[in-house]
Amino acid sequence: MVTIKRVSETDRTEYTTDFDVAQMGTGGLEGMSLQHFRFLPGSKVETHHHPQEQIGYVFTGELTLTVDETEYVLGPDDIYYLQSNEPHSGENRGDEPVLGVDIFSPPRDAPQWAE
Repeated sequence: MVTIKRVSETDRTEYTTDFDVAQMGTGGLEGMSLQHFRFLPGSKVETHHHPQEQIGYVFTGELTLTVDETEYVLGPDDIYYLQSNEPHSGENRGDEPVLGVDIFSPPRDAPQWAE
């Protein structure tokens, strides 16, 4: 069975004023989940960690990813990998939205920092 979704037609969850995600797929996927993220200019996700491994891809904008107090500036076509329970944060210091996707394994629902 094939499931097709459009990012523009998927419900988004706003976790901070200028950061939201769209859960693109979990359903029958037992080993991973896919989320589309949007950081508006000036938005930040504070330092957090989770048991899932995370692989991300930046489509547009410039994302500052901080891992263990080291900053990495990621732009279009950059990919990042975070190990399980690795403390990290993300921030958009630029003038345009940062759009991308994250894959989590095992699947991830709402992040603990969103509560």
